[in-house]
Amino acid sequence: MGMKKKMLSATLCAVMVGSLAAPAFTVQAADDTLVYWSMWEATEPQGQVIQEAVDAYTEQTGVKVDLQFKGRTGNREALQPALDGGTQIDIFDEDIDRVNGMYGKYLLDLEDLAKENDYEATANAGLMAACRDAGGGTLKTIPYQPNVFAFFYNKDLFEQAGITEEPKTWDEFKDVCQKLKDAGITPMTMDDAYATCVIGYHLARLVGEDKVKEIVTEGEWDDPAVLQMAQDIEELASNGYYSEMVGSNVWPAGQNTELALGTAAMYLNGSWLPNEVKEMAGPDFHWGCFAYPALTDGANGIETNNFGAQVFGINKDTKLAKEAFDLITFLTKGEYDQKLADETVGIPADTTNTEWPAMVECAKPVIEQSTNRFTWACGVESNVDMTPVIKENFIKLMAGSITADEFVSSMQDAAK
Repeated sequence: MGMKKKMLSATLCAVMVGSLAAPAFTVQAADDTLVYWSMWEATEPQGQVIQEAVDAYTEQTGVKVDLQFKGRTGNREALQPALDGGTQIDIFDEDIDRVNGMYGKYLLDLEDLAKENDYEATANAGLMAACRDAGGGTLKTIPYQPNVFAFFYNKDLFEQAGITEEPKTWDEFKDVCQKLKDAGITPMTMDDAYATCVIGYHLARLVGEDKVKEIVTEGEWDDPAVLQMAQDIEELASNGYYSEMVGSNVWPAGQNTELALGTAAMYLNGSWLPNEVKEMAGPDFHWGCFAYPALTDGANGIETNNFGAQVFGINKDTKLAKEAFDLITFLTKGEYDQKLADETVGIPADTTNTEWPAMVECAKPVIEQSTNRFTWACGVESNVDMTPVIKENFIKLMAGSITADEFVSSMQDAAK
């Protein structure tokens, strides 16, 4: 899927009048049983809230729900074979691109159900647009647990270094890094698991996601943008802006120790990060967030970001489409949407739920300013054969163990 212009309406994250009470539905026959395969574990906060919501839905409507917690691995290994084999699965969930991509042929068109239920009146407009984009122009999924990928930082360390404004441009970003370094603070760190997200963001800022995909799938590593990106990262490394551990960090070492414990100031990651490190960071950690900075003469700016959500899909072969959509609405509106955000330190999907958990409230401006969407890693993982090579060499580039020219040469050789 190419990056398309999808505008967020002014209602994105806006305050809207509405009740936190869970939506009410007509009582259904008790022998109607929905089968829902969940990507979560029963012991995870998401699983616990979903179980509570499903129980409440069944009590209110009489619709039985066979809720099966599969976890990420179980879902990814078993869902497609089960759907292929005709197993009854009415509802399933995963991330927006995986569901619309890998499982797209199994999805029910939800346009009519959404219209009949006036679903979008209090839905996040940008995420609904992203779902249609991912679905090839048709709404086939409903988003929940929104997320955004951006720079998360330690506000106290910024203050300690005398930094009063978040950077919007690359030059401003480098100034921030230098001020942190001058104050004796490691500007940023990274873990191996997210290395491709850094190179993807930088390349996509320069030339756009479609071109990034072309570079990695067609082997166009001689494109001038690749060298420009590599030189920009080499400059950060040579100036000492990356942690000395960046070359050896294996996730979650960088986020759990350096960032959470206050030895590094910034980390490019998803809005799930504060929740993941909250035990290490403690209650007094003050979170900040800003978009990946704009580059001079780049193809886009801080209005274009990797944002998305987990999504619910309904099996096109379901005999309980209305009930399935009602349950999804019950989970993504009002009380249980808010509870899911609170319990997971996440972002609400319902625009009437305006109280964000304190740890992720810093991400609200980034989401509000986002008018265009990058997919995961901004397309740099489009060639699965090249992804490990990209990751390995880019980590070396961040660590300063190879130069920009050596990075380009390595990628050209690998693509032959």
